[in-house]
Amino acid sequence: MQMSRKIAGFLVGLAAFMIVEWINLGFNLQDGHPTAFYVVHGVLVAVNVGLGLVLGFVGVRGLGGLRGLRGLRGLRGLRGGVKRPQGPPV
Repeated sequence: MQMSRKIAGFLVGLAAFMIVEWINLGFNLQDGHPTAFYVVHGVLVAVNVGLGLVLGFVGVRGLGGLRGLRGLRGLRGLRGGVKRPQGPPV
């Protein structure tokens, strides 16, 4: 699947916003709340920063960066693919 540079740029921008915003929220939590409040917000921060990293990775790949990682598509063992010899059938 291919994506336009506009969409890839949007993903990178969205990822940067998500990472900065959620880390900022994590640092700005006030004292005095029950422990469950901090656990829930800690999980929210972790999940959203993780999603931001994934979106950033996809966006950078879409912009043409990280070209060395194109080999990830060639991991045939993970997909169960087998390399067959080329030539006429015997």
